[in-house]
Amino acid sequence: MEINLNGIVVIVGNYGSGKTEVSINLAVNRKRAGLDVRIADLDLVNPYFRVREVKERLCKLGIDVVVPPEQYLRADLPILSPVIAGMIRQPGQLSIFDVGGDDVGATVLGTLADSFRQKRIHMLQVVNPFRPFTETIEGCLRIRREIENASKLAVTGMIGNANLIDETTADDIHRGYDFFTDLTKGSGLPLVFITASANLLLQIDTDRFACPVLPIERQLVPPWKKAKGLMTAL
Repeated sequence: MEINLNGIVVIVGNYGSGKTEVSINLAVNRKRAGLDVRIADLDLVNPYFRVREVKERLCKLGIDVVVPPEQYLRADLPILSPVIAGMIRQPGQLSIFDVGGDDVGATVLGTLADSFRQKRIHMLQVVNPFRPFTETIEGCLRIRREIENASKLAVTGMIGNANLIDETTADDIHRGYDFFTDLTKGSGLPLVFITASANLLLQIDTDRFACPVLPIERQLVPPWKKAKGLMTAL
């Protein structure tokens, strides 16, 4: 199954959910599928593991990356590029907005809510059931409410990102999917796709999934590790 997303896609989630890694890999996946892709770094609260860290790699694939002005790239300041407004007005085939964690990070969307309301958007909440605060359905729903209140926008779908980083097994992916199935029942929202490390794809029983799987080639790594190489987009 192929991930069927176009237009404006806003990625939200709690701290540690892996939303930025998901955003990056989603951009690469859709670019490889032949779409024109833009991705904007709207994470204005977390100084680590942001889209801006991999801008050069994404640009080499032909993905348009929108980040704060050069002099503010390493700053923790609420600075929005005017290009963001242009992305909302004319999103093209696919425009991805990676938003900071929790309701604090989602506050930036509140300043853009009026512009977003004039457009059809997919606001997707990334959930990792192996992280604190999202190990229960109730916790996931609480974070959803907090993000919606801060952003003044509604979450329209869920992304399942079950992982324990380097310790993840195929069984973790399977157990995570079972959790996400229960989450869709509790939230009333669709499970748009789940993720799995590209290294685990051959070990996973994809026939049990009723949604697409996004392969993850990890790009946001500590300084002592090397990011996965990204193949040239089609």
